[in-house]
Amino acid sequence: MHLAIDVREACRAHRTGKGQWTFGFVSQLLTRDLRLTLLSDASPPASWDARKFSLKKIDRRGLRWHLAAASALHSLENLDAYVSPTSFLVPSLLGRSVPCIPIVHDLIAFRGEPHDCKATIIERLTLGRSVRSASVVCTISESTKADLLARYPLLPKDRIRPIFAGPMHATVPPRNTDSKTILCIATLSPRKNQLRLIQAYAQLPDTLRTRYRLVLAGGRGWRDDPILRLARQTPGVVWHGYASPSDYDALLSSCTVFAIPSLYEGFGMQILDALQRGIPVLTSHVGSIPEVCGEAAQYVDPLNVSSIALGLEELLENAGLRDELSKQGPKRAALFSWKRTVDLFLDELSLLRND
Repeated sequence: MHLAIDVREACRAHRTGKGQWTFGFVSQLLTRDLRLTLLSDASPPASWDARKFSLKKIDRRGLRWHLAAASALHSLENLDAYVSPTSFLVPSLLGRSVPCIPIVHDLIAFRGEPHDCKATIIERLTLGRSVRSASVVCTISESTKADLLARYPLLPKDRIRPIFAGPMHATVPPRNTDSKTILCIATLSPRKNQLRLIQAYAQLPDTLRTRYRLVLAGGRGWRDDPILRLARQTPGVVWHGYASPSDYDALLSSCTVFAIPSLYEGFGMQILDALQRGIPVLTSHVGSIPEVCGEAAQYVDPLNVSSIALGLEELLENAGLRDELSKQGPKRAALFSWKRTVDLFLDELSLLRND
């Protein structure tokens, strides 16, 4: 089987969520007996065995990269499918001329929450054509599948397959909590809801704010000036900036509570990593998050600062609750792995080839 995959986001020095998903997915694909052609604008990660793939490096940017990629795909011999995990531009350009499998992470571009303007416009222009002409559409959660069908109700349900995601590490790194950190790891943006999290932290009793700090780790996103401004003005709040993989592991290993009261998530990979490590999680009962967490999290109303504050206070004051969530988290996280994701993907591909 010959697959071509856009791996640009996995090759970035600073991977965001889609880049990390692509990295985990392709890393697992490389362990299978497949012929892989990787399309990128940069060198692949050093951890990928170069003997396992062919690289098509396209030294262009923006629309020119996508046009060149579409042209290159037409020239590949015996190509079974093109997998597009981070962009719908190439699938929309190809139509049905090449079998395409777009990966849909979320439908944030079609929701009311603030989002990156350029990304919103591009996704609104390309998603519909991509999914209508796709051989099969993969989503990363049942929630995203439901959102996609609500947006495009005429899509055949049997051609949309949730394949989920896996944790950053198959084996859990050791945890050594510092007993003083509430951690939130996410790109700074309104959707991740850091502004209300800071406001909730400021409402905690003085005894808790003296004992616990709130650490925000994540690169700058969009409409994040108010978040940074309030973080700098609020005693006890620290903005770490982008967390490298080693920083990410160190921060997760040492925190007491992981808090991410998002307004919407397509999956929530940071949440899965926290659950896997047995870190008590405070989050929102929205989007895909209940699929990931089940009963292994403390849920709050993400639009209500007082609800977030009360949830934090209960987690920080109630050692029994933290212990229970610490036990439940790894059991819940064990339901997800990159092996499972790739198995589901290849099962769907096999059905497609047999049609």
